[in-house]
Amino acid sequence: MPQKENNSPEKSQDDYILNFRKRLRLYLVLTFIGFVIFLLGLRPDIFQMDRSPVTGFIQITVSIVGLGILCLGGYLSMRYLWQGKPLSIAAEIGIRFISTGLVIAIFSSLADFFGFGSHPYPESLPYLGEWQVRGIEIGINTITLGFILMIPFPKIRLFPHFPKSNDTQR
Repeated sequence: MPQKENNSPEKSQDDYILNFRKRLRLYLVLTFIGFVIFLLGLRPDIFQMDRSPVTGFIQITVSIVGLGILCLGGYLSMRYLWQGKPLSIAAEIGIRFISTGLVIAIFSSLADFFGFGSHPYPESLPYLGEWQVRGIEIGINTITLGFILMIPFPKIRLFPHFPKSNDTQR
């Protein structure tokens, strides 16, 4: 005997919540994987993989790839929290801050390889210097500010006694 479908509102609401949690969990796992890769690139000694006294090209590249995955997962997580609603102006600015911070971190960490760092590649062995670390810190702080701006805060009406703009007749 075929089973009847349960089209009750509670069933669809439960499915929506379950699907929402699964997808958000997937995005957060992607963010965590990016963080682990980023940490592996900057601090391989935590994973018992340190083989060099300086931070070289491979470590810098791994950390930048990890930071990119972290930014992608964080963006997808924060965007999914908006649940299809239009983004606020602050959230739109936050998206730009995230991408700008990632570009700042990439170019400051790979400055020696691009030729405008303090240890240009053909003349000396490039490594992650003090100014490059500060550039990465500035990029990460910019990314953090972008994520804070993307938080979907509830809308607060400043003037509740005035009617909404779409309620008035002109």
